Amino acid sequence: MTTQETSAVPLGLRERKKQKTRDRIRREAYRLFAEHGYEATTVDQIAEAAEISPSTFFRYFPTKEDVVIQDEYDPALADALRARPADEPIIDAILQALKGPLGQMLDQDREELLLRTRITFTDPAIRARSVGEQERSEKEIAAIIAERTGRDASDLDVKCAAAAIIAVFTTLVRHWVEGGGTEDLAELYERHLPLLSHGLEF
Repeated sequence: MTTQETSAVPLGLRERKKQKTRDRIRREAYRLFAEHGYEATTVDQIAEAAEISPSTFFRYFPTKEDVVIQDEYDPALADALRARPADEPIIDAILQALKGPLGQMLDQDREELLLRTRITFTDPAIRARSVGEQERSEKEIAAIIAERTGRDASDLDVKCAAAAIIAVFTTLVRHWVEGGGTEDLAELYERHLPLLSHGLEF
């Protein structure tokens, strides 16, 4: 999960138009990736399919890699967690968040998520970028845990908890992709995330 900033404030007309353009670029990019492969698809092809200029493409995505790297899941998760009761355990809060709009988003984006995750796991350049994005996601989760507990985000326990959560996310998505996306991703989260709060006893 990586970042494009979102806000709880309703978007204005200009922002909605920009979001529609961003969505169209991403949609056409993934259609071309599916048809021709990620490496064989060029920015010029994506721009032509989205009916924009290459310079407009780069205003939305600095590189072709960013079409794959960027998404709205982290901000959506952050918003959902901040809406949960402050005394709710973090794992329970995440599971409840996955039953709301975030879960609907993941379900709606199923085919795109399958393709982009396969690309993330197999393309060397994107794999290298994703390491940094994973660290950023860990910091985001650590900040939310800190907000909810009154502890510092640099606290080692907080950082370890955030790292464990992101590691489980990554492992479950990889398992889901390797199985062709046939399992229910939300159910995988519901089944396996509680291992973190119940303890790893086998």
